[in-house]
Amino acid sequence: MVNIDTTKKLKDKRVRKEQKALRISLAGVVFFVVLALGFAIYTKSDAILFDGIYSLVSFATALLTMRVAKLAERPDDDQFHFGYTTLEPTLNLFKSLITIVVCVYAAVEATQRLLAGGTEAAYGWAVVYGCLATGGCFVVALLLRKYGRDCRSDLVNVESKAWFVDSLLSASVLLGFLFAWGLTKTEHAHWAPYVDPILLIGIILLALPIPGRIFLDSLREIIVMAPPESVVDEIGERLRPTLAAVPHELIEYRVNKRGRNTYLLVHVLVAADFKPQSIEALDEIRRESSRQMKAWNPEIVMDVLFVRDKSLIY
Repeated sequence: MVNIDTTKKLKDKRVRKEQKALRISLAGVVFFVVLALGFAIYTKSDAILFDGIYSLVSFATALLTMRVAKLAERPDDDQFHFGYTTLEPTLNLFKSLITIVVCVYAAVEATQRLLAGGTEAAYGWAVVYGCLATGGCFVVALLLRKYGRDCRSDLVNVESKAWFVDSLLSASVLLGFLFAWGLTKTEHAHWAPYVDPILLIGIILLALPIPGRIFLDSLREIIVMAPPESVVDEIGERLRPTLAAVPHELIEYRVNKRGRNTYLLVHVLVAADFKPQSIEALDEIRRESSRQMKAWNPEIVMDVLFVRDKSLIY
């Protein structure tokens, strides 16, 4: 059995991990913005410049993310009757939309440069940048993925995916510049200027599906759609044993995910022979069910209603 103090300690630990992960992300963004913009100016590479701009957008949204993470821990009030967790999918939707806009704009610019004859770049130093950026971004992405899994934070998980996108961008830059650098050493050196814009277009096509999926997942939460069927089924498997002691004909539950919180509305159609001795007895059933569900996922919020008339469920 999980008591209130234990649940609170687990939640406080999760919050501390979340804040630490977001600070790591913010520090990483600052470092890679300076690194990318510095190398972009020196090498005159549009692909590196785009990588820097992408990191700069990540920096701006990381500041918002830290603010929203703190707000999400506030209890409900007169303005937000169900708490502040609805801000999380809204922020994730905004971040993914900004990323998509930046990618589309960069793709248009790269196409224009390609048609104009390409871009000359210092490919040797660009390879150095690619090695530093690819390794660094991938390490941060893995670190944030671990933190996100440990603290069950959608904000940290989205940050991890954003860093993974950045590592893909950097890896693509590295491979492309290695190819271009080698090309300059051959009789086909006149094709080298086309590598940078072609590389940038390829990077964008590779990266776009990730913010696209984040956009759709966040939109699902904002318009109060149910989570994926696999998630709903797992919740049902966890929920039913917690109410097994109650004689019933049907357990109907509805699921709504709002940021880190998962809200369950549970209707128990009790059997005719179910005769609770008091309201307090029903409250104890609710408490015990809630304790067991929170032991599995501390962010579950649930209401349990006992009914005898099936028409009250639908």
